[in-house]
Amino acid sequence: APDQPSAAPATVSQSGGCGVAGGRMTDTRRRVKVYTLNEDRQWDDRGTGHVSSCYVERLKGMSLLVRAESDGSLLLESKINPNTAYQKQQDTLIVWSEAENYDLALSFQEKAGCDEIWEKICQVQGKDPSVDITQDLVDESEEERFDDMSSPGLELPSCELSRLEEIAELVASSLPSPLRREKLALALENEGYIKKLLEIFHVCEDLENIEGLHHLYEIIKGIFLLNRTALFEVMFSEECIMDVIGCLEYDPSLSQSRKHREFLTKTAKFKEVIPISDPELKQKIHQTYRVQYIQDMVLPTPSVFEENMLSTLHSFIFFNKVEIVGMLQEDEKFLTDLFAQLTDEATDEEKRQELVNFLKEFCAFSQTLQPQNRDAFFKTLSNMGILPALEVILGMDDAQVRSAATDIFSYLVEYNPSMVREFVMQEAQQNDDDILLINLIIEHMICDTDPELGGAVLLMGLLRTLVDPENMLATANKTEKTEFLGFFYKHCMHVLTAPLLANTTEDKPSKDDFQTAQLLALILELLTFCVEHHTYHIKNYIINKDILRRVLVLMASKHAFLALCALRFKRKIIGLKDEFYNRYIMKSFLFEPVVKAFLNNGSRYNLMNSAIIEMFEFIRVEDIKSLTAHVIENYWKALEDVDYVQTFKGLKLRFEQQRERQDNPKLDSMRSILRNHRYRRDARTLEDEEEMWFNTDEDDMEDGEAVVPPSDKPKNDEDIMDPISKFMERKKLKESEEKEVLLKTNLSGRQSPSFKLSFSSGTKSNLTSQSSASNLPGSPGSPGSPGSPGSPGSVSKSTSQMAAITTKGGLVGLVDYPDDDEEDDEDEDKEETLLLSKKAKLESS
Repeated sequence: APDQPSAAPATVSQSGGCGVAGGRMTDTRRRVKVYTLNEDRQWDDRGTGHVSSCYVERLKGMSLLVRAESDGSLLLESKINPNTAYQKQQDTLIVWSEAENYDLALSFQEKAGCDEIWEKICQVQGKDPSVDITQDLVDESEEERFDDMSSPGLELPSCELSRLEEIAELVASSLPSPLRREKLALALENEGYIKKLLEIFHVCEDLENIEGLHHLYEIIKGIFLLNRTALFEVMFSEECIMDVIGCLEYDPSLSQSRKHREFLTKTAKFKEVIPISDPELKQKIHQTYRVQYIQDMVLPTPSVFEENMLSTLHSFIFFNKVEIVGMLQEDEKFLTDLFAQLTDEATDEEKRQELVNFLKEFCAFSQTLQPQNRDAFFKTLSNMGILPALEVILGMDDAQVRSAATDIFSYLVEYNPSMVREFVMQEAQQNDDDILLINLIIEHMICDTDPELGGAVLLMGLLRTLVDPENMLATANKTEKTEFLGFFYKHCMHVLTAPLLANTTEDKPSKDDFQTAQLLALILELLTFCVEHHTYHIKNYIINKDILRRVLVLMASKHAFLALCALRFKRKIIGLKDEFYNRYIMKSFLFEPVVKAFLNNGSRYNLMNSAIIEMFEFIRVEDIKSLTAHVIENYWKALEDVDYVQTFKGLKLRFEQQRERQDNPKLDSMRSILRNHRYRRDARTLEDEEEMWFNTDEDDMEDGEAVVPPSDKPKNDEDIMDPISKFMERKKLKESEEKEVLLKTNLSGRQSPSFKLSFSSGTKSNLTSQSSASNLPGSPGSPGSPGSPGSPGSVSKSTSQMAAITTKGGLVGLVDYPDDDEEDDEDEDKEETLLLSKKAKLESS
């Protein structure tokens, strides 16, 4: 039964002044729950409120409105359509369809309120309130309507053994027509026909009249498909239900009859783990079990066309379960006795198993409750001490009891993880680590005997929910995330990682069977989640316990999925770009297992190969300098022959650029000057591809670094010119291979990007004369590659402006990545010439 309602709004302004007698709702007559039928033919709760009926201007008609009792929001606004079929079921339910495949239901707290709204609906549709359905469910053809109107009622044959075949044919012929189904249902209901049929059933069984029993099977099955609550209430009554099940034992399609009644009376025993004093509750439990059995085991699987005909049967079971949970929850003595026996050490194992199984089923039934009632349900269980009880149960040896307790625990975690976290933090102040509830869960996960680790997967999901910061609360006084994660890493993490540490003491896993590999993969999955979502807690744990080194031992596993889990764990760490992690990786040489696995994989093109290359590519693209230097300095010889991707050569290029910047710090300063001038003089916004070579060479420059104006720099010629020479030579060397097509291009017709630029480090006039000659107004020249063979910075004495590029045969071009855009060559050449012009002006000043 629903709780007592709070006051609801008296008027509905959006609906044209619809009101409730008495100004404000003070009784419970019109308190309802709103349900909708989902795609799985299950009822979903939409909330509790108060129903009223009034004229709604917007909908142009009388409508049903339900206002939420919590905040007054509109839960339902439904026009009473004259052609909609409304059904009244079980005295407190009104069910109807708004559109195809969209069913609604109002469940009233009191029968009086249901009758009031039913009268309103019947008044709008011009129907007699005594009927249980207001319209035909499907429109009939005009011809069928005319035929049926000529016979206002359906006359049933007399209920005799000799006429069973005639009755079965009548039922079967009525099912395709909704109007005939309605008339048949009314006739069966008004004449008490079902009880007469069940009397004949006893006669047929006594006479062993198999043909009659087969007819009765077809008749009873057809009555189920009429989908009428009034008929179900007769069939599922205490005096009739076992006979109805008996009729359904004699399926004509089977050679032998089934023994359903024998199973229900002898095999299936009703166990009162705690005595139930309420006879109505006891009868409701019996009825629900038997009806559920009929639906699942007795009735044949419905065809696509018959499935909707059993929707009322689904609803009957659903609302029965809601009533059972409500009645049990209100019985405080029952719940008190239940938890007292659960935690009593004197309770024997068999009794405790029955108690746990009952509690599990009780929690499963609670899933049918609407959200606010479910909240009250779980709060009641929490106040009764369900978590301490689970802790006792999980410490037992009985695997079945532990399994049921795990299912109950999953209901609690899914409902309210904060409640579970608060409990385990409180118990940590009183108990040792090995008997903490979370540690018991971890131990059950580790010790799962299922070869597929089905239970372990479920428990890992629960642990993940508990350590997920996304569902942790933060208040003004405390932060649940900080408190719980501190507790978890102090008291529980060592239990979780124990199998990992025990199995990685050598250079390869000490146990490498499939079940162990699956367990370690689950543990790694949770640790990877922690790396992504936790901050300093997991960082301190990994570094202090040397976890990454132990994880990478699993790269040597014969199970590829486990080796990939270990690699994914490291990739997640590198993805954080955290220098604490990077220093730890370099200090312990933790790329060695990865490189080893890469080389052992050989030329096979598989997931391992791709995943390892992707990790190194990430380091290159993100330009993680410390890791780049570490990889090249320690593993270049092992990787230099890999040429089917450019990743490793790209890393080497990054490394060389870093070293050049370290060797020539003045080059960075000079480039900053040039870059600063360029931005002040050139207002256009460049594309990323045009800026690529600037970014490549300026990654060491920190954000916000001051750029010194040229006037503040020292004017020493050699200090300025020497870095420029080296910079231009290196740049032209990189482009020499790309521009071989221009070797024979001369200067006539357009500015050629194959200019040869010669520097004299000791002569200022060389730069001045060449730059001024190659930078005519409006057509900036573009410098080319250094022409003279020799060490970087060597100077060519040639002053010819028409010379082509000369290349040294022994030089090896830098790596050419396919994403370099050839269309930007000319723009880059113009930018380089513009830079030379600026350098010349600096020199001349």
